Amino acid sequence: MPPPRTTPQRAKGLRHRLAELRGPDVPAKALDARALAALAANPGCSRRALLDGAGVNKAALASALGAPSAFGQSQFALTRGNAFEARVKADGGAELLRLVREKLDPGAEPPERTYAPDLTASGPEGRTARTALALREAVEAGGWTLLDHPMLALDVAGSPAFLEPDAVVVHPDGSWTVVEIKSFPMLDGSADPAKVGAAARQAAVYVLALEEVAARLDPAPEVRHRVLLVCPKDFSNLPAASAVDIRKQRAVTARQLARLTRIEEIAAGLPEGTCFSPELPAEQLTAAVEAVPATYAPECLAACELAFHCRDRSRTAGAVTSLGRAVRAELGGLTTVEDVLAAARGESGDPDDPAVAALRRAAALRAEALAEAAESRSGALREAACH
Repeated sequence: MPPPRTTPQRAKGLRHRLAELRGPDVPAKALDARALAALAANPGCSRRALLDGAGVNKAALASALGAPSAFGQSQFALTRGNAFEARVKADGGAELLRLVREKLDPGAEPPERTYAPDLTASGPEGRTARTALALREAVEAGGWTLLDHPMLALDVAGSPAFLEPDAVVVHPDGSWTVVEIKSFPMLDGSADPAKVGAAARQAAVYVLALEEVAARLDPAPEVRHRVLLVCPKDFSNLPAASAVDIRKQRAVTARQLARLTRIEEIAAGLPEGTCFSPELPAEQLTAAVEAVPATYAPECLAACELAFHCRDRSRTAGAVTSLGRAVRAELGGLTTVEDVLAAARGESGDPDDPAVAALRRAAALRAEALAEAAESRSGALREAACH
């Protein structure tokens, strides 16, 4: 079931509360699709949900906490990616539209001309409205239309997130396709599966946002669940493209976003005066961050700027989540390493609990193996002494 609509008065109050959490005169950091996909992958982390929803700069926050992270793209990669994207969209996007038709819609008429509407407007809300209008006009006009860096909005736990895909293409039949342009290479027609998976998760976020725009039109246009991934071909600067089916990623992302606790509920549980401004003393800032529950897992190291801080806290507390989500899932109600060891030694835990029984069986096998190894080593030493 979708979350209840936020009234204008309620939304205004939430924005004011989130601004207080960021700190006076601290600008909000936009929540992009990359961060949103990472947030959806860890929906149980209230800390990330609140900080991202409030627009807190987590990189600056991590540095102020004394646990800076090297997470993020290098300046070289950003420059290379921007140059490649400019090449793909040159000549009004003629090559890009050709690739969309070739990979996704070969039965459509070839694009004789390129229509790229002006999407400039004041602020993200204005750009979002202008994008929605351009999409509607493109559907009514027919033919091929390229929207270069449109602005989309998606409700995330009660707070709006403004998203900017590389491009959205409107087909002659009125359907919409998301285009993801990446700087990693496509070698012999295929790219790194891990990077393709990350791109698919980002594209799924854009598809969800587009579906909300489409739902407001009558009849609602189709938002295609096969997106176009464009990458450099064999380390050159020439574009190569591949159609990627993101239905699975879309379903998972939608389900995970729906599980997120609403940001206003998290904020309501914080102590009065809580603030995440990097200008605050380290002790006060640490207390503010620790007031929000976190769910750390090793996967956070590749997706969150606060991962080093959360890892240290998780290890200090002896939380089993620091061993990975798969291990955590196997241990049931045992939440700390101390609990796990005590259960394995038979000092605590319900013997009928499958996790406890497995731990005790593993401990018995380990003790048996160590005893056999010690006996074998002792025998070898006695034999050597005899000779």
